[in-house]
Amino acid sequence: MDQKRLFAAIALSILIVLGFELWKRETTPAPEPAPAVASQQTTPGTSAPAVTPASPGSADAAQAAATNRPAPERLKIESPRLAGSLNLRGARLDDLVLRDYRETTDKLSPNVRLFAPRDEVQPYYAQWGWSAADGRTRVPDNETDWTAQGGPLAPGKPVTLSWDNGQGQTFQIVLSLDENFMFQADQRVVNNGAEAVSVLPWARVRREATPQVAGFYILHEGFVGVLDGRLHETTYKSAKEVGPEKRGVALEQETSGGWAGFTDKYWLTAINPVDTAQPMKAAWRHVAEGGQDRWQVDFAPPAAQQVAAGATGSLGTRVFAGAKEVHLLDRYRDSLNITDFDKAIDFGMFYFLTKPFFYALDWLFKQFGNFGIAILVFTVVLKALFFPLANKAYKSMARMKLLAPKMTEIRERYKDDPAKAQAEMMALYKTEKVNPASGCLPILIQIPVFFALYKVLFVTIEMRHAPFFGWIHDLSAPDPTNLFTLFGLIPWDPPQLLHMPIWAIIMGCTMFLQQKMNPQPPDPIQAKIFTWMPVIFTFMLASFPAGLVIYWSWNNLLSVAQQGWISRHERAERAQAKKLAKVKR
Repeated sequence: MDQKRLFAAIALSILIVLGFELWKRETTPAPEPAPAVASQQTTPGTSAPAVTPASPGSADAAQAAATNRPAPERLKIESPRLAGSLNLRGARLDDLVLRDYRETTDKLSPNVRLFAPRDEVQPYYAQWGWSAADGRTRVPDNETDWTAQGGPLAPGKPVTLSWDNGQGQTFQIVLSLDENFMFQADQRVVNNGAEAVSVLPWARVRREATPQVAGFYILHEGFVGVLDGRLHETTYKSAKEVGPEKRGVALEQETSGGWAGFTDKYWLTAINPVDTAQPMKAAWRHVAEGGQDRWQVDFAPPAAQQVAAGATGSLGTRVFAGAKEVHLLDRYRDSLNITDFDKAIDFGMFYFLTKPFFYALDWLFKQFGNFGIAILVFTVVLKALFFPLANKAYKSMARMKLLAPKMTEIRERYKDDPAKAQAEMMALYKTEKVNPASGCLPILIQIPVFFALYKVLFVTIEMRHAPFFGWIHDLSAPDPTNLFTLFGLIPWDPPQLLHMPIWAIIMGCTMFLQQKMNPQPPDPIQAKIFTWMPVIFTFMLASFPAGLVIYWSWNNLLSVAQQGWISRHERAERAQAKKLAKVKR
């Protein structure tokens, strides 16, 4: 195997991946802001006509009907981690703010707002309701004014919403909230009428505008869920491409337990049934109305509930609405039996590495109080774990460097006979006990480690707004300094291509230094490619998270130190061997 060709192939692969990621950042258009218009809603139900509810009227009709009505009452939400309110008209949880998170690193910036009412630019809410499967029972709709008993809604302080349909049935929603981000709704139909009724309870999360997505190739944003034990992911673009024959239903599946919802980079809203053994039907829907896209995730029983006279029908569901904190999702997964709830975080194909890496970095953060230091210590630990393997590889590379003159001589001597040159090279490797492929191991090891660490920095909210030292206030964001503004002295905003921060320059210098310690390819074309590699990587990584660039720079410095020690040791061994040979002669 030609070591240099393999190096070039690996380097080219990394360049392609990083280049594609950079291209995606530059070319993915941000969605246009949605107008502040509410629209007709698709109410979940089964596909059978008997249980498909009549859709509520359009927003214009609802507004016209409500012209003379007083403003809806709101039920306040008070929690250590959440603030907001629930709209008692329509039983919509449409006002939710995360107390622990702000929009920027500025401590005075607004808190992150997750849910918003229908009259705002990005309507986003959770809702509970019923469909009339028998076609005659009055059920609550978007204009129903519920009566609240208790309040405000707080951990340990549930609230009961009630509505009497005037036909002998009372509808109730008992809402509770834990100390974090999990809401629970127990829906009940108390039938005091003389006849049985057939109704279909449901819970849904709805977005009435397309959110602005980051557009990164390595990050999934859109519909997500684990249904019937399998992870499902669908982007907004893919859901929009569903044909009319499916009525805008991107996914519809019966499941026992599981969960489904919308995922953003750091935030999640998801529905899951309280009774994980109860069969449910989950659906992902897209509706286009008036040039506006609407998105919906809903859970409902696969068949309507038959509630006899004097009986009560019920359904329990939960809605998670908050930050995708790793330990919190793990705790919900285990305590509430929510299957693979931690997979709401897009750890990617290297899940088996990415999540342990996060646990290690999080533990180190708790020891040192800084994620940047945790990354440096973590890199040292990785180096120590792979030291025997890397040591063998670096020894081989050091010997290859010493053999470079002989290799060049063989290539020149047999330049017209490649087969003979290859045979002589293999004989040289055998005589000198050198494995040309062993030098590839450090790179092969570093590739999955690099991408796993990239994932940790990019997708985990614990890394969001995590500072290092100096000017690095957010390890998950690019280094804000720029050589082309003389690091802030020139007041202009250069294009993304000309973003060249300090840490990227440090990374490029350490990579150049490490490359100089490796044996140079005898092929002049390969040599030129390797010469330009540090420059190319410097520009490529300039817009990557600062934590990742710091990791790469530190890893390069440790590799240089390790290679330097091995080279000195190798030269000393060869000098000693020559002395012994001279003495023997």
